Amino acid sequence: MSIIGVGIDVAEIDRFRASLERTPGLAERLFVESELLLPSGERRGIASLAARFAAKEALAKALGAPAGLYWTDAEVYVEDSGQPRLRVKGTVAARAAELGVCSWHVSLSHDAGVASAVVVAEG
Repeated sequence: MSIIGVGIDVAEIDRFRASLERTPGLAERLFVESELLLPSGERRGIASLAARFAAKEALAKALGAPAGLYWTDAEVYVEDSGQPRLRVKGTVAARAAELGVCSWHVSLSHDAGVASAVVVAEG
């Protein structure tokens, strides 16, 4: 196995919140339903959403930031163990296959008003 790409991104949580409030429907263009809602059906907190957005940006960077990727073709989810993971399909899966990516590593964090994520694409 070798590293094909690494991406990192940060998102200021208050700025991200303002973008979601200012742009109707933006959340639905960025996230799939399971990212927006907790298992209880409640809306996920803004810091968690900002970290997921940072992960999607980091994922795009790990893939070389090509045009034409759809945000909803990448899903950030958390295993029962608490470890974050990526699930890809469509445009993102196609680019990953083109590069030979066969596994992902993702780390999310949020503190002091900033959300961050690192994504490693491995092939």
